[in-house]
Amino acid sequence: MAIHEAVLGNFFEDFVVGDVYQHPFGRTINEADSTWFTLLTCNTNQNHFNAHLAQSNPITNGRIIVNSGLTVALVLGLSVIDMSQNAIANLGWTDIRLTHPIYIGDTVYAESTVLEVRESSSRPEVGILTMRTRGLNQDGAELVSWLRTVMIPKRTSGIGQNYFPVPANS
Repeated sequence: MAIHEAVLGNFFEDFVVGDVYQHPFGRTINEADSTWFTLLTCNTNQNHFNAHLAQSNPITNGRIIVNSGLTVALVLGLSVIDMSQNAIANLGWTDIRLTHPIYIGDTVYAESTVLEVRESSSRPEVGILTMRTRGLNQDGAELVSWLRTVMIPKRTSGIGQNYFPVPANS
């Protein structure tokens, strides 16, 4: 019998400049997702929840447009499994660009490219990872992109490892 330990994500040593991660999950946005996120964030722009009003918006072709905050949050979430599952901290986001609208029924995918990997000058047990992440819809249109920097542990740090409890009745 083999025990497969609870280990997720990558560590500092796993990242190579130029590598592209096509994150494994896609997520189709439904009306409830869009409405709940809009309500949760107190966004009162009716283009996100009023189909009648949205018909007058020339950009959306009369469709309800998904809250851009949800688009950003979803693409970030889709990237976590590969890029920051074990991150200690987000250090910065820059150059956020919203390049294509997303609508109810669209499916969102994400990919990230490693731009820089460097040792931390203040914490020897971690490194700094900079990536470009972008979201794509089901047709391959780029929806959003940004640059993101995270503090990521080295394997030797033990961070994010050995957390599964020992069963009391083994």
